[in-house]
Amino acid sequence: MTTHILLIDDEQEFVTTLAERLDMRGFSTATAADGESGLAMIRETTWDVVILDLLMPGMSGLETLRHIREITPGLPVILLTGHGSTREGMEGMQLGAVDYLMKPLAIEELLEKLKEAVNP
Repeated sequence: MTTHILLIDDEQEFVTTLAERLDMRGFSTATAADGESGLAMIRETTWDVVILDLLMPGMSGLETLRHIREITPGLPVILLTGHGSTREGMEGMQLGAVDYLMKPLAIEELLEKLKEAVNP
């Protein structure tokens, strides 16, 4: 069974590369460049897991996570944070995120977190 992953991140080059790397490993991915479009995709499609960047212009990752919890409370969300910001990652965990990872990502670590999120 294919795992369907939604990547929400405003860094287009990063998210495109990450989607390609996940697709090569048998995942089915789609991307959204901001919280608003990500939420629209969550309302339209069933996802197995969301990978969500915390630092985005407009709607922040934490605000996006709050909306995700309203739409689909049980949807696993893995947060991505850069700039050494663990405070927002911890806040995201309190809002129900499965985990958070620091950018730049180690793909093996992300794969492990995806496995844990989909098969708790």
